[in-house]
Amino acid sequence: MELGFETIGNATLICHDNGPVLVTDPWTHGAAYFGSWTLSHDIPEEVRDNIQRCQYVWLSHGHPDHLSAESLEKLREQTILVPNHFGGRIRDDLREQGFNVHVLVDRVWTQLSPRIRVLCIPDMNQDAVLLVDVDGRLVVNLNDAGDRGWGRFVRSMVRRYDESYLLALSGYGDADMINYFTEDGQRVIPYAAAKTPVGRTIARQAEFYGARYFVPFSSMHKYQRADSMWASEYTTTLDDYSRGFESETCTLLPAFIRCDFSKDDKQLIRPPERSLLPVDPKEFGDDWSEMLEADEARTLREYFGAIEHLGSVLDFLRFRVGGQDHVIEFHTRRFRRGITFEAPRNSLMTAVRYRVFDDLLIGNFMKTTLHGDFGEGRLYPDFSPYVAKYADNGKARTRNELKTYFSEYRRRDPVGFLRGQVEAHCVRPLQTQSAELLRTLLPSDSTAFRTAKETFWKMRRALL
Repeated sequence: MELGFETIGNATLICHDNGPVLVTDPWTHGAAYFGSWTLSHDIPEEVRDNIQRCQYVWLSHGHPDHLSAESLEKLREQTILVPNHFGGRIRDDLREQGFNVHVLVDRVWTQLSPRIRVLCIPDMNQDAVLLVDVDGRLVVNLNDAGDRGWGRFVRSMVRRYDESYLLALSGYGDADMINYFTEDGQRVIPYAAAKTPVGRTIARQAEFYGARYFVPFSSMHKYQRADSMWASEYTTTLDDYSRGFESETCTLLPAFIRCDFSKDDKQLIRPPERSLLPVDPKEFGDDWSEMLEADEARTLREYFGAIEHLGSVLDFLRFRVGGQDHVIEFHTRRFRRGITFEAPRNSLMTAVRYRVFDDLLIGNFMKTTLHGDFGEGRLYPDFSPYVAKYADNGKARTRNELKTYFSEYRRRDPVGFLRGQVEAHCVRPLQTQSAELLRTLLPSDSTAFRTAKETFWKMRRALL
């Protein structure tokens, strides 16, 4: 391809300028989340070759369906571009492994080829957005990132282009931790079970940013572990993305697409869908009957004990491994609010040793029980961000380290930081609570429900 882009895999964008120049988040080989996820579709050999010939590789964040160690091994000759995340974990880890890593300056265009330049926006959640200008056309790669205050900036950039493409995580919602249980051992039906038409959300999101085209992205996976395949019921198929899509300003494109700007042509890529059988967790080193050794239990306590925020919001954490309980007490005089995690020994200790606890959550084979009042957000905002984002990736565990962490993101973008706080603490909770209330009052496929949702999106756009 002389000029344009193509999308493939889970969250892989390949940009061309007289040949392949840039690939983003290349997950081409191996599994993710301790073997729980695999790609939903095979990657054609022609596309694999294009990935291999790219000079630059951009990595958005540290999740293994975006930063795949096995896939990166095949790209050691390329220049790795990374966001300027606070803590620099991805930068440091990859440099230690011998990769050539370049940190992109926040919100500054970097020229990669005569007709391709990129602009990177890291955020406080250790996610990042990449804007790619391909000879005057804009590709907005949101991957997994939710608006943390940068939404207005992205919208202002989109308005400068006549032709824009939005690539963003979309689906029913299984690409997160949904494996919750009640205290009497019953699985909690996830929000994804409602299967709210994905196209409606896509249309509102595209209109919010002002994009001319939308490409479903960052959600093309399947479950393969025998202990996580229960979640397959809630994954999103390629046909699901168009359900409910209606927009007067945006066109929905297929998830796997080749856009050739030199020929003004768009072609569907048809990779074969993968057919899977359940894989025994033991194939990935997990025997659910194995118990922790004494030194492993100490390592577990030290890991969570170092994250000071947990002691201010929880009374205890309980880990059930091989049928044996290990309790981390934050408050010995009260025992009302806490979390029980039931997990296999190998994955649990690997997550702790390598500080990738989010990988264990998203794998959806670990069972999670909440004790006490956690509200609609469950593990958000008091557990997952502080453990997985700020501590594991941002290296901010103590209160003083957190102050420095937040201060740095506030310094980079004071107004955006404030908007991000409004979004996280006011808009999203209101959105969740309102949606749950509406579902109890109105059928999700009713005109009244749709009107209420559209009104909310208009209010959100006006606010942010």
